[in-house]
Amino acid sequence: MIAIPSMSFQIHNTLSRRKEEFRSLQPGIVRMYNCGPTVYSRAHIGNMRTFLLADLLRRWLELSGYEVRQVMNITDVGHLTDDDAGEGEDKIEAQARREKRDPWEISRGYTELFLSDLAKLSFVPPLVHPRASEHVPEMLEMIEGLIAKGHAYRVGDDVYFDVKSFPRYGALSGNRVAELEAGARIAVREEKRNPEDFALWKSDPAHLMKWKSVFGEHGFPGWHIECSAMSRKHLGEQLDIHTGGEDNIFPHHECEIAQSEAFTGKTFARYWMHARFLQVDGGKMSKRLGNCYSLDDVVAKGYEPRHLRYCLIRGHYRQPLNFTWGILEECRSALESLDDFVRRLRVAAAAGGPARGEELVAAARASFDAAMDDDLNTPSALAAVFALRGATLEDRLGPQAAHAALGFLERVHAALGVLRLEQQNLDQQVEGLIRARLAARKAKDFAAADRLRGELVALGIALEDTPRGVLWKRADGTGGGPIQ
Repeated sequence: MIAIPSMSFQIHNTLSRRKEEFRSLQPGIVRMYNCGPTVYSRAHIGNMRTFLLADLLRRWLELSGYEVRQVMNITDVGHLTDDDAGEGEDKIEAQARREKRDPWEISRGYTELFLSDLAKLSFVPPLVHPRASEHVPEMLEMIEGLIAKGHAYRVGDDVYFDVKSFPRYGALSGNRVAELEAGARIAVREEKRNPEDFALWKSDPAHLMKWKSVFGEHGFPGWHIECSAMSRKHLGEQLDIHTGGEDNIFPHHECEIAQSEAFTGKTFARYWMHARFLQVDGGKMSKRLGNCYSLDDVVAKGYEPRHLRYCLIRGHYRQPLNFTWGILEECRSALESLDDFVRRLRVAAAAGGPARGEELVAAARASFDAAMDDDLNTPSALAAVFALRGATLEDRLGPQAAHAALGFLERVHAALGVLRLEQQNLDQQVEGLIRARLAARKAKDFAAADRLRGELVALGIALEDTPRGVLWKRADGTGGGPIQ
């Protein structure tokens, strides 16, 4: 029996261009499709910002009581170098030539790297990562159906979608057919009925990744039909939410809507969410500038994956976000302060004292939840966490409130995936030295206490004496907690 969530989650819907209250088609269940990577190169941190929108959304919906059926695809064929015109070279084959490797090897290798990066960045695994190359029969079924319904036409061994057969084309992006025709390039493919028609199936004997079909011996799918076929296969004919980057709005998502709704006669997706681009040093990210950083580049500079995750979710997904190494350092400091927050809460929870501060925790949770319900407003959500951290610095939380605050931080981590909450144990030698130092301080043997502290520092353990007890942590800022 699926519980029906009680919530008021507001989503800015790209299709309606306004914020709407989210309602799933089936009570308690969300069907969500996320455009994944084209695996011809290593995913960069800008890509990861887009994929993090999907992960944050998944996490928050589940915390709100939904069962989320999430699908994020892998595009491993058919994405051409000229997306707008549907022309050019397949991106994977182009990379295969550059690396002098088999294109299937290219796609497998970069897929493995992508999935490894997601795991390191604490992504919740989706229901499935379907690969386009494994869903060609489903694509051909749709293409043949679109031809039968009068929405597509064959020219030789190629098949195109007739945009004029779908009057709603342009509703998502605002690009109307008349405007597209007026701005069409002088050189257009003569076999198309309309310059804006897009390819569903292409034929090229020189193409290395190809399939036999009723359309010929050497065919491969267009990029747009892949997502329509994969989402239909794994989630059905109607989606609750479809996400992607702002560059997917046109032509990719516009074409998905046209071909899916022309084939099924049903609304394809009710809510569309798109993440803005990530800037680097205030400008565009590009290979030419050498600033297309990967997760490996971040780790090589001594940062943890969670530092990057925090950096990429600290801004609202619908606003531009800037990345610099200085900003990443600030993000590391912010997370270290929250690690310290956790340690102090454990001390406060273990100590005696009057009940106080419960209202601060309740207010922080209410503010956090309201921010996340407001179109995943992560800046405001994080502000609520740091406001409670400020109250802890002022020593205003009693033991019950500290327990409640730790529970609240578990919710924060479940939503954002950036905190370090696990309580690590000390090895026997280190714990013995800490307890010996405590005994020396109690006996007012401060020389011995200082000597023992020095031994602990040499072992990479830092101590802090607080009114409520002793906090320990490793010198690198990891681990730690109170000494009971």
